[in-house]
Amino acid sequence: MAFRKLLTGFAVASTACVLSVAHAASLSDQAAVAGAQVPAQVSTQISNAAARASTASQSSLPSNASGPLGSARVPRLALDDAYLPMVHAGMNAQIIQIPVPGESDVTLETTVYRPDGPGPFPMVIFNHGKIPGDPRMQPRSDPMSFAREFVRRGYVVVAPNRRGFAGSGGTYEQDGCDVASNGMGQAADVATTVDYMSKQPYVDANHIAVAGTSHGGLATMAYGTEAAHGVRALINFSGGLRQDACTGWQDNLSQAFGDYGGKARVASLWLYGDNDSVWTPELVTKMYAAFRTAQAGDAHTGSAAKLVDFGAYKNDAHRLVGDRDGVQVWWPQVEAFLANQGMPTSVQYRVETPAAPRASGYASIDSVGAVPFLDQSGRDGYRNFLKQYPSRAFAVSDSGAWSWAEGGDNPMDVAIANCQKHSSDPCRLYAVNGNVVWANENATTAQNDARDEGHAVADNNGSGASNAINAINAINAINAADTAHSLASR
Repeated sequence: MAFRKLLTGFAVASTACVLSVAHAASLSDQAAVAGAQVPAQVSTQISNAAARASTASQSSLPSNASGPLGSARVPRLALDDAYLPMVHAGMNAQIIQIPVPGESDVTLETTVYRPDGPGPFPMVIFNHGKIPGDPRMQPRSDPMSFAREFVRRGYVVVAPNRRGFAGSGGTYEQDGCDVASNGMGQAADVATTVDYMSKQPYVDANHIAVAGTSHGGLATMAYGTEAAHGVRALINFSGGLRQDACTGWQDNLSQAFGDYGGKARVASLWLYGDNDSVWTPELVTKMYAAFRTAQAGDAHTGSAAKLVDFGAYKNDAHRLVGDRDGVQVWWPQVEAFLANQGMPTSVQYRVETPAAPRASGYASIDSVGAVPFLDQSGRDGYRNFLKQYPSRAFAVSDSGAWSWAEGGDNPMDVAIANCQKHSSDPCRLYAVNGNVVWANENATTAQNDARDEGHAVADNNGSGASNAINAINAINAINAADTAHSLASR
């Protein structure tokens, strides 16, 4: 392999790479059984799933009517799999250290998810993005939503942290403003992961897919220039590398994809959205055109590329793969693509998923004054929670600590965990999605009812005193994934 190319020029210390790595959540891709048939009606237009989420949350999103998928209808994923064997929610996850050849003191911290049984199973690699700041402070890649969908289809899912990220050894190499060199350096770690995992007895080394989001998407496409023999498909979720400190970084990025296109050996699926906070539609078009133009001269057999514009997704298309909600948007296209490459796609297992508590009838979801134990800051925080997208949760403790979380794989766990950081009392869920799930009939709320309901509407647009932060991932991932997910607490 000749992936790692060291840059002898200068390094840009302030270079910023904005990627989607949603921690508290991640996304899932899916693949399934060799020879499985593609559903007869797989829609090529999928952006309306985001529009449905927008309607449910009563939040307006930018119109995607101008995109090719603006009027799409997305079928619900079939989950009638009660007869299938069950895989525990943890998906037999293991954290392993993959050795880097030639560097005895460097290993890659890697999470492996797999179905029950000895295999061999097809494999998909998930490559994380990059959060601004020190890569070593980035959480371990843990793309639960992505992994769940693939494990359901009988895959081993492998999520490595590349050199210099999270608990992996070595140093992240920026390579100055040379995006093509940066991507090839990242691809070296992808190659190391594929090579090591292909030798495991439970892996089918002849059926491998490689996927990545944002910076991981760039690494995925770079890896496609010298992919291992058993790699049949590349999936690029909003891939790229943003370097605002570099003059002409958009041209650098497009040229990098052009370099990869001329050497591409594997078919690729590109998934980008209209309201991506990192890439404009114009830049995406330019990147893809550079890749395809380079392919036209000397394309390898089986290296076809397809770009899918899935329109707008929630408040940021860059978070798609880090959200559990995003699966219904990207899976139909991924399923058809994988099947065309001879990869399995049929559901073979049930995987336990986090279940939301039932509505308790304690109060209506928009009754701010009914929420127990909150002070003014907490009530403002709850009003903010009501403006979030439907995959959301609000937690509170008897001492008045509170937290809400939105997006990712399991906002219920995130809300409780973050609330607990501020409370010595146990935190419990008060509301999930559009339902109040609180069941403490003895909670005293009269004082809140009397003084709060009268000005709830007037204060509804206020920002309150809540501390809002963005958790990136999940992305998925997302971690992961790797996109921004909302989180606030006190």
